[in-house]
Amino acid sequence: MFFSAPYELSYLDLSLSKQNTHIILISVSKYFKITMVMKMLYTYTEAQEKYGSSYQLDKAVKRGDLFKLSRGLYSNNSIINPYAAVSKKHPDSIITMDSAFFIHGMTDVIPDRIHLATKRNALRIRDKSIRQYFIEERLFVPGRVVMDFERTSINIYSLERMLVELMRNSARMPLDYYKEIIASYRERIESLDIRAIEGFISLFERNDYLFQIFQREVL
Repeated sequence: MFFSAPYELSYLDLSLSKQNTHIILISVSKYFKITMVMKMLYTYTEAQEKYGSSYQLDKAVKRGDLFKLSRGLYSNNSIINPYAAVSKKHPDSIITMDSAFFIHGMTDVIPDRIHLATKRNALRIRDKSIRQYFIEERLFVPGRVVMDFERTSINIYSLERMLVELMRNSARMPLDYYKEIIASYRERIESLDIRAIEGFISLFERNDYLFQIFQREVL
């Protein structure tokens, strides 16, 4: 679990007691006042290799040299970026929809959950802080990029791919939210790869309709 507040993205601050690591949630507004960001994330296997054995790993956690963030995920820093943590824990996923719009700076609306795309045959992620989208394989990879974010790397769909997702999902979005993001795209139109957008549109059914929206509301 990386979040607790229903409408506010939260970051984790972990402090150690004699017996257990306690999770203290910090609101995003407070987090952005903190200059130091997560240094390193480890899977259980990586952490075990680093410390030599599961016994030494447990000792490192008890000493406070390492923090157990969730099952199978560790960090040597008490402040972590949840997007980095999710990308590390689910390396085959891609950040999409509300989370991608927020990270790309297309909206200042902080999503209540992390929105992740996975392949259609992927296991269901049983984490209430994550909204999972099952994507058919031919549509999963196009537009995936690795982005430097908060001193780490995340898998995320490009601005161009996300514009197509915005248009495809417009009817299911609050109108004001959609208008805010589409206006942000209009402001950035000169920096967008138009051919890439057209290529992504052509992958989907009803692409004539998507081209009409693109020409009418973005160009």
